[in-house]
Amino acid sequence: MTTSRRGARHLGVIVVAASLTVGVIAQEPEEFVRDVYPFPVFDQDGNPYAHPALGGLNIPRPQLLDIDGDGDLDLFVQEYSGAVMFFEQVGEPGAPQYVWREDRYQGTEVGEWYHFADMDADGDLDLLGEEMFSKIRYYQNVGSATDPVFELLTATLLDNEGELMFSDRQNIPKIADLDCDGALDLLVGRVEGTITRFEMSGSDDKGAPVFRFVEDRFQNIEIIGQVLGGSPASLQQQPSGPSAELMPSEARTENRGTLHGANTMAMVDYDDDGDLDLFWGDFFEPGVLLIENNGSCRNVSMRGEPTPFPRRDPVATSGYNAPAFGDYDGDGDRDMLMGVLGGAFNPNNTSVDNFLLLEGSGGTGFSLETRQFLTQIDAGSESLPDWVDIDADGDLDLFLANKIEPGDTQAGRLFFFENDGSPTAPELHARGPVAGFDQAYHYSPAFGDYDMVLGTWDDELLFVENVGTAVAPAWAGPTSGVATLTRGRNAQPALGDVDGDGDLDLFIGESSGEMNFYRNVGTAETASFELVDDKFLTIDVGRRSSPHLNDVDADGDLDLVIGSETEGIYVAWNTGTATSPSFEAPSEFLSAVSPFASPFLADVDGDGESEIYTGTVGGGLAVFRAKR
Repeated sequence: MTTSRRGARHLGVIVVAASLTVGVIAQEPEEFVRDVYPFPVFDQDGNPYAHPALGGLNIPRPQLLDIDGDGDLDLFVQEYSGAVMFFEQVGEPGAPQYVWREDRYQGTEVGEWYHFADMDADGDLDLLGEEMFSKIRYYQNVGSATDPVFELLTATLLDNEGELMFSDRQNIPKIADLDCDGALDLLVGRVEGTITRFEMSGSDDKGAPVFRFVEDRFQNIEIIGQVLGGSPASLQQQPSGPSAELMPSEARTENRGTLHGANTMAMVDYDDDGDLDLFWGDFFEPGVLLIENNGSCRNVSMRGEPTPFPRRDPVATSGYNAPAFGDYDGDGDRDMLMGVLGGAFNPNNTSVDNFLLLEGSGGTGFSLETRQFLTQIDAGSESLPDWVDIDADGDLDLFLANKIEPGDTQAGRLFFFENDGSPTAPELHARGPVAGFDQAYHYSPAFGDYDMVLGTWDDELLFVENVGTAVAPAWAGPTSGVATLTRGRNAQPALGDVDGDGDLDLFIGESSGEMNFYRNVGTAETASFELVDDKFLTIDVGRRSSPHLNDVDADGDLDLVIGSETEGIYVAWNTGTATSPSFEAPSEFLSAVSPFASPFLADVDGDGESEIYTGTVGGGLAVFRAKR
């Protein structure tokens, strides 16, 4: 491939035309279902991902509990505001296996946090969640311990004085019978690093729990945040934030440590001495702090110095860690899951390694087993997929771009997954990042005749030539010269022959949410793009428009599918023809998607119908297929 004298590029239609027209979708938006397990996907070491198309995780908030009364611990994880994912434990003791069941458990809305507990002492688990803004909602389990059914009783819990109860939405509270008196205690972390304690005193006429205020400074605990600089690994050996009385006031002033805001808690008898100990995750703490109960269950005493956990080998992350305890594998000892929400130590570093398992070894021993408890395709954050038969073997391969590379936060990356299966039985194998793509952020690829047009966070589209062959591609370094946005940044390209003249035209999404259209006034062999409209159809999807061209309704012309930052996926139907396009105003196509949705439609499994593949804010891959 060479550059013409006019500065255009060779972008033929062979590959793109094939990938754009394989399979159709003729269903309404509500007729698509999520598929977390669409086909086998393997990591670079040949290990299968347990949940390949889960969509990536950035801020997992876990809780382990037996929701269905079958004797093992199921898993709940909150990744997005309002929704809690449910994973059922279907394995045997010693051989745990979690299966994703749904993204929003029983359709419940939980706001910014959730917590399961048996609030009404009837033997089954009820649910608390956050109600805007920082109020507390209560779902009562009106089913049973084996067949739970959750009913919203109130969105605004009241205390025994009839006053609204609040839990700061960035702080995850904890419920437990702390002092063994038979009444549940509610511990609420505050922005000052202190803990407010309430105790349940009964229920109202609807059956919702009523709490009485006990104290604002439970056990006089005040966690002081520190920012000492350096990476999480180096911070393992630094002193962690102790209680206020153990840190000199001048140090608190220097580190700006007294008012910070975000915290999580867990209560568990980790040392089996009959009382509950407190675990604290904090925005300014690289690990989890243990505040041990040195008293008893009836006489709580948590006035010792908080210590990093585990004591002999404390774990460090980017901070703001959410701990959860339970015997997840049924081997008779207590384990710990820790979701990394990302605090003061550069969350970009932990956008993949953010769901830790610390295996219990009996007693107080814990060892770090993995930083990716739910293995899946995960490129970090804000992923963008593109399918193309890049090696000309008859099946579609996957390229997945990201915003920023966790292992090297100076640039983004483009990852390649080779399809070693077949056109009807795909099997993806991760081959790692593509060499040479480490100079910019927010990569966004689009393919034409085995070459690539590449968007970045900037306003210019780059050209990447395949200097290898169709069977063995090799990439030259990105060069400029395809197109430049008239305004805005975060260029996201899509190629397709919308006017049927045999060459590829160009649509470009951008940060503003608007669309740009460039007609190819060159040829199929030598492209030359001419701006037609930088506000195409006056389309505006809010922010971060992400276009894709596909004959969605199988009428012989290309429709325009557009992802967005928060508004889901739209489609502008082409009511014209293959040679004379006419696009309608965009309408909603699929709303139940991750933020930063970047759609690509392709029939990867060869069943005659295209699936919807979309990137996610979590850096993974989400798959939606027509409901059958």
